[in-house]
Amino acid sequence: MRLIYVFDAYCGWSYGFARTMADVAHRHPDLPVEVVSGGLFIGGRRVPIRQFGHVQGANAEITRRTGAPFGESYERLIADGEFVMDSEAAACGMAALREVAPQRAVRLAALLQEAFYLDGLSLSEPSTYRVVARRAGLDGDAVEAALDRVSAAADFQRARELGVTGYPTLLADDGERVVTLAAGNASADEVERRIGALVS
Repeated sequence: MRLIYVFDAYCGWSYGFARTMADVAHRHPDLPVEVVSGGLFIGGRRVPIRQFGHVQGANAEITRRTGAPFGESYERLIADGEFVMDSEAAACGMAALREVAPQRAVRLAALLQEAFYLDGLSLSEPSTYRVVARRAGLDGDAVEAALDRVSAAADFQRARELGVTGYPTLLADDGERVVTLAAGNASADEVERRIGALVS
């Protein structure tokens, strides 16, 4: 069996789910995890953040339900409402990080989201991926070089093939069927029970 984690780096609920995902991966080091970037803010949804009037309220709810904090630098970044979340750029960045260290994709996804939601760094800036690489102990030059090669298309196509339209979504694939373990918010214990039901 393997796990498939479909997230969007600019999705607040994915950010809130990062702790659960880390716990699940830690509990099951034997289970490979495929990390797939979704396309939440692409096309007509790639607009200034002020057009999503629910952001502040949603963030408060994410903190209440998951404990995930939002940093002061992030709050400053979005304060004037002009910041544009571009999921294609974020997916390219995640693909570059994943190419350099595929076995650490879960941790890299979390670090990527921390760079935005805690440090207020744009995921459209190549320099952000150097910061994430440094924090992960990776070669920043290698990550930046990978940015020139990757695209978001394969990830977005993979998410579509899986039928995922909301983030985060955690799936289990046992080779015969793909089962949803979590969609939106869930605790590690809840996911654990669902995994247990599959393997029992």
